[in-house]
Amino acid sequence: MTTQPDMSRQPDTSRQPDAHPSAEPAPVPRPPTGQGDTPPREPSAPGALAWPGEPRRPFLHRVRRGRPEDPRWVRPAFAGLLVATTLLYLYGLSASGYANSFYSAAVQAGSQSWKAFFFGSLDSANAITVDKPPASLWPMALSVRIFGLGSWAILVPQALMGVATVGVLYAALRRRFGPAAGLIAGAVCALTPVAALMFRFNNPDAMLALLMTVTVYCVIRALEDGRTKWLVWAGVAVGFAFLAKTLQAFLILPPLAVLYAVCAPVGVRKRCAQIGLSAGAMLVAGGWWVAIVELWPASSRPYIGGSQNNSFLELTFGYNGLGRINGDETGSVGGGGGGGGGGTGMWGETGWNRMFDSEIGGQISWLLPAALILLVAGLVLTRKAGRTDLTRGSFLAWGGSLLMTMAVFSYMAGIFHQYYTVALAPYIAAVVGMGATVLWEERGKVWASLTLAGAVTASAVWGYVLLNRTPDYLPWLKWLVLLGGLTGALGLIFVTRLGRHLALAAAGLGFAAAVAGPTAYTLSTVDAGHSGSIVTAGPSGASTMGGRGGPGGGVRGGFPGGGRNQPNGNGTQQNGQQGGGTGGPPTGGTGGFPGGNQQGNGNTQGNGGTQGQNRQGGMPGAGAGDGRMGAGGAGGLLNGATVGSAARTLLSKNADDYTWAAAAVGSQNSASYQLATGKPVMAIGGFNGTDPSPTLAQFKKYVADGRIHYFISGGGMGGGASGNASASSRISSWVTANFKKVSVGSATFYDLTRPTG
Repeated sequence: MTTQPDMSRQPDTSRQPDAHPSAEPAPVPRPPTGQGDTPPREPSAPGALAWPGEPRRPFLHRVRRGRPEDPRWVRPAFAGLLVATTLLYLYGLSASGYANSFYSAAVQAGSQSWKAFFFGSLDSANAITVDKPPASLWPMALSVRIFGLGSWAILVPQALMGVATVGVLYAALRRRFGPAAGLIAGAVCALTPVAALMFRFNNPDAMLALLMTVTVYCVIRALEDGRTKWLVWAGVAVGFAFLAKTLQAFLILPPLAVLYAVCAPVGVRKRCAQIGLSAGAMLVAGGWWVAIVELWPASSRPYIGGSQNNSFLELTFGYNGLGRINGDETGSVGGGGGGGGGGTGMWGETGWNRMFDSEIGGQISWLLPAALILLVAGLVLTRKAGRTDLTRGSFLAWGGSLLMTMAVFSYMAGIFHQYYTVALAPYIAAVVGMGATVLWEERGKVWASLTLAGAVTASAVWGYVLLNRTPDYLPWLKWLVLLGGLTGALGLIFVTRLGRHLALAAAGLGFAAAVAGPTAYTLSTVDAGHSGSIVTAGPSGASTMGGRGGPGGGVRGGFPGGGRNQPNGNGTQQNGQQGGGTGGPPTGGTGGFPGGNQQGNGNTQGNGGTQGQNRQGGMPGAGAGDGRMGAGGAGGLLNGATVGSAARTLLSKNADDYTWAAAAVGSQNSASYQLATGKPVMAIGGFNGTDPSPTLAQFKKYVADGRIHYFISGGGMGGGASGNASASSRISSWVTANFKKVSVGSATFYDLTRPTG
């Protein structure tokens, strides 16, 4: 007779062998929260999928059925979550065209040249790089190399990263808190508006969010039994995250390092050694590329975009590092004027409430009040637990990452965009999933049911406030959210007096009310294309710059140059910003969700020129139909030009006889023409046109050697940041004074093979 395993006995997890690397971890039976020093584990080895003495099940059976002790609904529910997330993130993906043409041009270059792939160059001739490390470009460049240049090839890898993030969240919470917690967290993350935006966009934030989620998962695995390998993998994940978006990857290191140093279930010396090994793994994973770039002769590699001295280290600790915190970003849009410790700046108001204001709130904060309430409740619930209690460790890992990242975002005085907050989405989702689960298990205690009801009430009230900021958008929804949430909260207060079915109905109603608002915003987000450098989620008016709102005042996102592709009367998608589109590929209509924007049936096109009626406002001085910007304007800086067929034909003719078919000031301007022609276009001055590359002397030599065919008029900031910034202006002046002007439609070019003299 087979003896059943004793579920009441806590095994000695420190002596258990490592699990098979391909196996999925088994569930963890949890005792009453707060009791015991270490969590009980399953009676078999960690991650095993069979009970002791039972034969290992076939792989396909394990994939279909999951763990032997799981209810039958668990695996179908998890599969349904992943499938639904995949469909959501792939829906109408081509409506965004090339999305951010700055990164799409680098992806195109990487698909044509392995050297451009390695360095993250903006063009295949390797004139200058993007102002970030290249890791986030690599999956997209490989996809384009395999499938060819197009929206789907560029954006599908990003969408799959979003699905992977949901999967990692589920795996992290399912081990300790059960499948319900994992499903809640995965759904909350997938339905966060800014997550739906950035996992369908080609900025580095998608990879960063995934790798940060993997990092927390690995740290929690290390906290289970003190195995070194999981802490090393956490260091590897942070290192690769650094190669996606530099120092932002380090934001969660302080809380995670302190957590492991205090709570790991091993001795002090071993903890210190493990943290050292993890730091070493991080340095190797993130430093190998930096070392190669810094040691590579500058004369044979592209200029490091965003730097003033052709140094990646300068870029890391200046423009992309401390400059983002204190506002001193030489060469940026703001111009290195420094920032402050709070108040209003070019990038919006800073302060403790920044994540809740009219600029950021609708992007990320829907469940943030509930997450904060549940985080405190989880820590109170585990206050008497032992040092190594994994439940408390999980709350500290996810909650510490949330609080640390939120604090930095709230007070950073430098460049800050709404979409940065996608980094918070996995942390909020995890805290909500954990907190809701543990309080539900403790619902027999009055304080637990009241706290759970309070979290639902906070979500309903805050959802009403956020929806009320867009009063013309589904005006009935805010009342449904408020009344549904309050009704669900009332049921949770009296949950012990209700039967099982009514209790579950109350909980379900409360959850549905909490996610109804972000779900509506998410559906509106995926139902419209987004392009340019600054994009936001949700319907029109969902994000309005607070304070003085930057130049132009009160525009959505502060600066124009990105946003939702709006349908216009002739059946094409028209960018809501002025300054031109991105030269995106043809896209078809995408249908529509209720409350969303119906897409046109034509091509994705930019709106060439300053349109006073555009809902997003505009920068003074924005240029005409070729996508140029005048002095001080940001149209061509943040969103490139619309490239007509005549201009494309002109630049493509005999382009293979030159290293660069053309040169243009500013990366968005050059990217538009490069994507349209498929030929390298030099970005003078990098993204803003303020990088000192090339110098006037270098540009003259390129022209004398016959390496550049045309100069494209307009683009860039046209101003200057400290000394070096006039390089692009001097080049422009020299070209206009010495070479023949060629007009094609509303665009102006200069033929660098035909001097006026």
